[in-house]
Amino acid sequence: MVGPLSHVTVLDLSRVLAGPWAAQMLGDLGAEVLKIERPGSGDDTRTWGPPFLRDAASGANADAAYYLCANRNKKSVTVDFTAPAGRAIIEQLACRADILIENFKTGGLRAYGLDYASLKKLNPRLIYCSITGFGQTGPYAARPGYDFLIQAMGGLMSITGRKDGEPGAGPQKAGVAVTDILTGLYAVIGILAALAHRERGGEGQHIDVALLDVQVACLANQAMNYLLGGRPPERLGNAHPNIVPYQDFPTADGYMVVAVGNDAQFARLCAELGLAELARDARFADNPSRVANREPLLAMLCAATAARPTAEWVQRLQDAGVPCGPINALDGVFADPQVRARGMRIDMPHPTAGSVPQVANPLRLSETPVAYRTAPPALGAQTREVLESMLGMSAADVDALAAKGIV
Repeated sequence: MVGPLSHVTVLDLSRVLAGPWAAQMLGDLGAEVLKIERPGSGDDTRTWGPPFLRDAASGANADAAYYLCANRNKKSVTVDFTAPAGRAIIEQLACRADILIENFKTGGLRAYGLDYASLKKLNPRLIYCSITGFGQTGPYAARPGYDFLIQAMGGLMSITGRKDGEPGAGPQKAGVAVTDILTGLYAVIGILAALAHRERGGEGQHIDVALLDVQVACLANQAMNYLLGGRPPERLGNAHPNIVPYQDFPTADGYMVVAVGNDAQFARLCAELGLAELARDARFADNPSRVANREPLLAMLCAATAARPTAEWVQRLQDAGVPCGPINALDGVFADPQVRARGMRIDMPHPTAGSVPQVANPLRLSETPVAYRTAPPALGAQTREVLESMLGMSAADVDALAAKGIV
């Protein structure tokens, strides 16, 4: 084991995305992660396809791409903790773990004695992270929460999508489950803070992370626009509420993005578009003026950008120091020379498929780099190994539990 968290053991009782994403991040940083799954079915996302990974020998479907995105550097251990013998296994593993991550409905594990209050009695050093839709308190605490629902309730969809009156206008979710991802990252931050606290005080603690809380927190400048200005922000499509020009522009063969961040960049943009006089126009001389006069300015800029193809504009504007770029589909993303140079696609050996592609962890640590040790595991692949090595069970003990469907 290598990495800054190689001394840490994580018990991952979570499913789908937010919890598994957090656990995978800890695994990438060196932690030993035990993914606890239901015997016979496992994580729901194993079947959320197509596409599926293929068995190299038989060609049969294996795990779905969705599952593969969030479960590398883990060991899969199947345990039915609704049975007393299974619950005892989780209790024993929790006594040996540093961190437990779960995303059951609020209070869902209390019936099995696997809630924080119960496990704290067995292991006071345990850091117990609960991820739910709405948190452990409040009028919605008992409700299930899903990313799409939270994007709607948490305001993200109200500011995402084409402007009212434009073709295709209406609220729009993000193309990735961003609330789940952000919640997973916030969970990791909380876990690392709890580890730092435990190093000084010796005690674990309970971490309560809610998707709705995270979504509201990540409204960032849009939340402050409302809190300070008193008016809910409107959908602007790809435009920015506080910066102009900062959006997509038509070209002769498609679209490009221009992201002007200051007045000097705006002047250079105007010069390249043959509209140098706009930078001297009092209506557009600074960013507040450009925001106030957004519509007439954009009409002139769009007319100019439509005259040349995307590649030509991108080259010219980049040479002039104007931030810009193409709007890539994913084939373009993974063919991009910068993405390739940064090694953002990796391929990991897989026991049945030969290899499995993965998206690299974006962290670059100079002394303790991310390590890609094991591909996302097959269901229950390490059950016997973990029960025998960590809990001291005999092969006969494991066989007996398997025969009863407990592991």
